[in-house]
Amino acid sequence: MKPDAGRVFIDGEDINQLNFRQLAQTRLKFGMLFQNAALFDDMSVYENVAFPLLEHTQLQKSEILEKVRSTLATLGMDGGLDKFPNELSGGMKKRVALARAIVREPSVLLYDEPTTGLDPVTRTTVDELIETLKRELKLTSIVISHDLASALTLADRIAFLYSGKIVFFGTAAEFRVSDHPEIQKFLNAERRVAASFQG
Repeated sequence: MKPDAGRVFIDGEDINQLNFRQLAQTRLKFGMLFQNAALFDDMSVYENVAFPLLEHTQLQKSEILEKVRSTLATLGMDGGLDKFPNELSGGMKKRVALARAIVREPSVLLYDEPTTGLDPVTRTTVDELIETLKRELKLTSIVISHDLASALTLADRIAFLYSGKIVFFGTAAEFRVSDHPEIQKFLNAERRVAASFQG
């Protein structure tokens, strides 16, 4: 999709000016974790994770197998390559989807609502995985989320969108003391949730 207005720069390059082939090359810098994992139901764990390598590389089958295994091991999955998505828990599906997103070693990883619909334990696990990947793989992580607790824990910088505009950009500490009314609504809701657990 082309922007209606403005420009989008990736590594200093205005991608609106790129042709189809150049844009395809730029896309390879990105990995994507979809909100619902978006695994292929008729493919095994191995096939799901191997898919980007088969599509975008010339690696041999043995190299792909090794890469899939090592990527899954990074995310705490040492087996189950032959399982199918319907045999996995929600947390395991997220791990497989994350493995698929990072198996090509992108420099930027996009997360679309990664903790939505997850129980608190699995949500914490996903947060820890995001932090681990950011630290160990030196990934730039862009997380789209309504989960304020997760954002305040993980983010180096927070951009807060309201009515289609960025109304705040800064650190978590700066976010906590912002006087923007919509941010205050989020923070107050978060405080109420925290208080209900304590009381």
